[in-house]
Amino acid sequence: MKRPSKKRKPPVKPPTYGRRGRSSKAVVPRSGVVMPDPSRKGAGGGFDTIRSYLSDIRKAALLTFEQEQDLGKRVAEGDFHAREHMIEANLRLVVSIGKRYMNRGLAFSDVIEEGNLGLIRAVEKFDYSKGFRFSTYASWWIRQYIERAIINQGSLVRLPVHVVERLNRYLGELERYGQEIGREPRPDEMAARLKVPEEEIIDLKQLVRTTYSLDSPLNDRTDTFLRDIIRDPQGLSPADTVEGIQRYEEIRSWMQTLSEREQRVITLRFGLDGEEEQTLEMIGRELSLTRERVRQIESEALGKLRATIEGKSMTSKDLL
Repeated sequence: MKRPSKKRKPPVKPPTYGRRGRSSKAVVPRSGVVMPDPSRKGAGGGFDTIRSYLSDIRKAALLTFEQEQDLGKRVAEGDFHAREHMIEANLRLVVSIGKRYMNRGLAFSDVIEEGNLGLIRAVEKFDYSKGFRFSTYASWWIRQYIERAIINQGSLVRLPVHVVERLNRYLGELERYGQEIGREPRPDEMAARLKVPEEEIIDLKQLVRTTYSLDSPLNDRTDTFLRDIIRDPQGLSPADTVEGIQRYEEIRSWMQTLSEREQRVITLRFGLDGEEEQTLEMIGRELSLTRERVRQIESEALGKLRATIEGKSMTSKDLL
């Protein structure tokens, strides 16, 4: 007599650690807490969800070196549960690194999602036999995914096409070479790899770290945005951008707090007063300065503008 066949249970689907646009789901740790969608209205609920997520991931115990070695070996052998354990035990590392990228063009929830993708990649590529701590290796992957997302997805100050192309080439090779050697490549190594001067690599690395977002506040105590004082992405002049604002003259006076050279650098860098945006090198040639010196002047000038706005306790509401 033929025995009735047993019904096979459907496989358990693993939690999804996805990116919006690549997957229909958000980051889902074991507990089922979902990272909020920044496009949804009602920020209060979103912040509550983030707090809940952060509270939940703190429950996962940190791994010892011996545990990392054991899990790494099991992951290499295809153990899904070991992979899941290793990911969830390091979600706090993503948050710790992600905090450094706040106000850089991506919502914090998106920063965390991108960082989690980097963490997953690190778990998949981790070579436990080399004997180093997983956090050291994973930190590099987490930063790479977050920084690439800021460049590709963030509402950034418009960069010339050739600069974006150089950035993408640099980031792509940085990821490939870093994967080969298991650490972040040094500037001199990347220069040799791309056959460019080391100074150019330093410029590109700095550009990734310091790109400003049009939608980021100039400081943490005001809702005045960088877009309020520079040209918008559609190419409008400052006068067009602030048209109808009653305190326009006060906005313009902020620039007067800068030296003539600082004003010129900011004007050329961000394309004010009808000027075209220029690279550090182009500005350096005009002002007979090195690219590094131009960058320093830009940083000092933006710092002065922030201090001026903060000192006046200005907000966007005050300007309307």
